[in-house]
Amino acid sequence: MFAFIARQPILDKSKSVFAYELLFRDGKSGAYPEHNEEKAKYISEHFHPLGLDDISGEKTSFITFSSDTIISRFPTSLNPESVVVELADPTDNTSGLFEACQHIKQLGFKLAIDDPMMVGSKHDIFPLIDIVKVDVTKTRFETIEKHIPRYHDANVQLVAEQVDTQDNFSTCVDLGFDFFQGYFFSQPEARILRQLPASKMNIVDLMGESSSSDFDIDRISQIIERDATLSFLLLKFINNPTINKRYKITSLKHALNYMGEVEIKKFIALLSLTNLGDEKPLEIIHMSLVRAKFFDLLAERRGLRNNPPISFLVGLFSLLEGLLDQSMTDIVKQLPLSDEVNDALLGKNLEMNSYMTLVRAFESALWMNVIKQAKVLNIDQKQLHMLYNQAIIWGNGVRSAISSHYPRAIA
Repeated sequence: MFAFIARQPILDKSKSVFAYELLFRDGKSGAYPEHNEEKAKYISEHFHPLGLDDISGEKTSFITFSSDTIISRFPTSLNPESVVVELADPTDNTSGLFEACQHIKQLGFKLAIDDPMMVGSKHDIFPLIDIVKVDVTKTRFETIEKHIPRYHDANVQLVAEQVDTQDNFSTCVDLGFDFFQGYFFSQPEARILRQLPASKMNIVDLMGESSSSDFDIDRISQIIERDATLSFLLLKFINNPTINKRYKITSLKHALNYMGEVEIKKFIALLSLTNLGDEKPLEIIHMSLVRAKFFDLLAERRGLRNNPPISFLVGLFSLLEGLLDQSMTDIVKQLPLSDEVNDALLGKNLEMNSYMTLVRAFESALWMNVIKQAKVLNIDQKQLHMLYNQAIIWGNGVRSAISSHYPRAIA
């Protein structure tokens, strides 16, 4: 169980999540941490720790291990079917490392190394390697193109790291990479000023209702009832065990009586986002879900009012640029959101700006930024980890409710 951790998605060519790389705050350079029994017990009792399934959502986990851990303290409880063992230093010639890696391979684990300069065959450990990760910001594309056939011939899979633009993703696909790590999928593919299609107007209407101080249950019911998919998904969301473990909800009015106005506003906003991004990678929706819940928990901890649920909405809509391939300035002109939500999305709200800086720090394992924002918000940094862990679990649960009805991303 782990409390202080970040995860970064690794996507395949279809932009579906293949794995998450896990980065541990307590481990050197993000490696697997070493906790004594007393400290592990304290963390589990105080900081809402997560299991690997909670963190990675049943996807593969890439975990970096130091040579010492691999040689003498490798955690045998890990599942070789869901964990890739990444070597912290592939050039390390520590006595016993090669034999320890052979043993880990015999247990069924795949081995990965970071090799930004693509000199893998010069490493003694290379014959055991299944996956090589290449930082594409440190190596010329010409060099990568020259060496990739050698890796493919050796049946080594390649992960492109630091892929932060759609153009870089396309280039890396053409070069022959198998997987892609970076937040390219959340970036606009091309900024085009265009009107939202008429087929999305029901969705736009719902977005407006979610940020309104007023609540017109009849109007919302009419909007949802016009679209059978919306009706189905709303009930599926609300009956998800992550959200509602006790009662079977059968209608919007039933949900309102059970959940209350604020929670219904959150869910109609969630419905809106899901249907606006129906041609985008599911991971961008997943990131939006985690941000929404995290912002909501932060606002609650800070004692801010939540009707309408401004913080939740700002987190949920914070990646609209990538979903709609437009600038946020153009987006807010087309959506009937409240001025308070619009201003926050445009960076004009200092409180929300702190939340945004904080969530990006968690997404990228920038721990010093987490510490800085903890002071700005006057929340203990370890408590921030606990809130973010809660947001991950909530996001995993809601994602499971929508994934079977979500179209595959267009590559």
